[in-house]
Amino acid sequence: MDALLQHLVNGLVLGGTYALLGIGLTLIFGLMNLVNFAHGEFYTLGAYATFAALALGGAPFFVAIVAAITLGAAVGALCERVLLRPLRGESIDTTMLVMIGLWIALQNAELLIWGGVARSIPHPFPTAPLTLGPVGIAPLRLFVVATAAALIVAAWLLIQRTRLGRAMRATFQDRETAALMGVKIGRIHTATFAFGSGLAAAAGALLGPIFLAYPSMGDLASLKAFSVVILGGLGNLAGATVGGLLLGIAEELGAGYVSSGYRDAVGFVIIILVLLFRPSGLFARTERIG
Repeated sequence: MDALLQHLVNGLVLGGTYALLGIGLTLIFGLMNLVNFAHGEFYTLGAYATFAALALGGAPFFVAIVAAITLGAAVGALCERVLLRPLRGESIDTTMLVMIGLWIALQNAELLIWGGVARSIPHPFPTAPLTLGPVGIAPLRLFVVATAAALIVAAWLLIQRTRLGRAMRATFQDRETAALMGVKIGRIHTATFAFGSGLAAAAGALLGPIFLAYPSMGDLASLKAFSVVILGGLGNLAGATVGGLLLGIAEELGAGYVSSGYRDAVGFVIIILVLLFRPSGLFARTERIG
């Protein structure tokens, strides 16, 4: 039982960051009808931006996290304005090719700037774990869980309680009617892509200090994000959150009770089963984002 509790706690750490990835991707996919293959590169950008702010800029750790999220959102907004807005109305095949090109370009830019050597991101937390009954958790992992939870709540509040969120939900439900009601669809697309990219960068900034930063780290992150969207259902923030937690816990249980080499395989087996028996996702909603 003690080992099970430990695995569940470790799974929550991964699951919280997977949820951030999934929320960002489901918003972009749902509102913009865009398959964002470059989503994982914003995850990588968040990790490297945190490393640069800490190791090169000498910024405090918490400031570095905020700077990484801000940079991810800014780069996302720039990519939408420069690459995607001119292609509005084009076929999904065209935008997919553009996003694949952006994925390759960003990954090679990171390789050019940082080289192929993995970087260790410094953090101010002690390495000795905190003991809570039978469970031990490193202070850094506790910070990651708390921050991920705060960002998920903030994302939900933005979507549900703000004017921007209402405009995003209206665009998801009926783009043409929303435009007739005065919603600036172009601005909503930019805000959505920036918001999703910022959440992906947040996931990278949080997990980067736990693991390592390297140029191809976003490849697997993209697959995890798509997996979370499949589990949770398109356009469902609560579903993406639960899907991310389920995926993180399933991977940790698979690594603990089967083999660490099968960590990723366990999650994708679950995805295959969901696609076979419930293709619309475990928590699919067809009417609104929320």
